[in-house]
Amino acid sequence: MRIKSFLVAGAVVAALAATPVSAQETNLVYYGFQLEEFEHRVGDESEELLVWNGDTFVGTDELKLRLLSEGEYDTNERKFETLENRLVLQMPVSDFFDVKAGVRADTPKGKSRLYGVLGLTGLAKQWIEVDADLFGSDKGDASARLDAEYELLLTNRITLTPSADLNVAFSDDRKMGVGSGFSSAEVGLRLSYDILDRLLSPYVGVVWERKFGETADFAREEGEDVEAWFFAIGMKVLF
Repeated sequence: MRIKSFLVAGAVVAALAATPVSAQETNLVYYGFQLEEFEHRVGDESEELLVWNGDTFVGTDELKLRLLSEGEYDTNERKFETLENRLVLQMPVSDFFDVKAGVRADTPKGKSRLYGVLGLTGLAKQWIEVDADLFGSDKGDASARLDAEYELLLTNRITLTPSADLNVAFSDDRKMGVGSGFSSAEVGLRLSYDILDRLLSPYVGVVWERKFGETADFAREEGEDVEAWFFAIGMKVLF
């Protein structure tokens, strides 16, 4: 399963890289960096977390390379709760959606996992931003994730952004504390103020996290909470 997962991911990446791009498009190389979330969270049990979710990219309209990173660092315990990095190739498949494929590395709490990644990202109906991924680990475990958010423009500068992050596992991975089934969810609501043409947007918000099913059982066995509320203050950065 380990070899098969990475052969499949490698084949998809190779296929994307082999996609022909015209000479004119090849010359139009873009790059950028953004932090969708860079925030300090204070929980209902006095937890304090430094949280980030961002990516950087380089490429053309037809093919780009993206490095995505997200994580949670417990400033009280001085340890990572989660830490994930993905390196993917991405290309358009329609006017509003791109397909992506690559690899993912997780190293939270001293444990590590490697995954092959295949996903879809873009704008769904009603201008909802959607990011859906399927993961196959080096241990043969499969999982999926759906991220969705919507930016509600209240004024030219003030934006209300509801978001949801849902995770499903198709098998147990006890070492990583993940059980099969609907494993976890994170729902947030952030109010931001855009300055410098949206290059910099400070915000405040609330976040709810919850583990479910066997994942919640594993957390209880480790003496961890399965549900938490957080107040968040942070900054969006776009370059």
